[in-house]
Amino acid sequence: MNAENPAINIRVGLGYDVHQLIPGRKLIIGGVVIPHEKGPLAHSDGDVLIHALCDALLGAANLRDIGYHFPDSSGEFKDISSLVLLKRTIKLLAQHGYRLGNADSTLCLERPKIMDYIPRMIENIAGAMETTPSQVSVKATTQEKMGFVGKEEGIAAYAVVLIYPVS
Repeated sequence: MNAENPAINIRVGLGYDVHQLIPGRKLIIGGVVIPHEKGPLAHSDGDVLIHALCDALLGAANLRDIGYHFPDSSGEFKDISSLVLLKRTIKLLAQHGYRLGNADSTLCLERPKIMDYIPRMIENIAGAMETTPSQVSVKATTQEKMGFVGKEEGIAAYAVVLIYPVS
């Protein structure tokens, strides 16, 4: 609890993830398979959006990071759906007495355009986090052809979450 004001104990977490894009892998974002010629090089399904959300949640609760809880050195997590990791992250937070207030995220990629997929992403993420879609925001932007994202060499995502203690 907040020592100065025990009534205020909300916490905020920031998450960031990035993956290189390579031919021959599925592009999965927010639990949605999106047609594209490239996908993320990753141990799991490489869903950068969900990985950023997991890191934000874990950071807000001071529970380390996604690599600590779901290491890429473990065969258990090979090609695993990141939605499963998000569900496990939410359970971990609940075990430590926290619940999601809201989540805001931004996906950074040049192509493909994902506007039409965002509603399904929000539904998937809200379901995995045991909340309503109104508590989940997903946005997308390009890098205006600059940097590794702009050159379509990779994909990145940022997430900010607010969590609060469950009484």
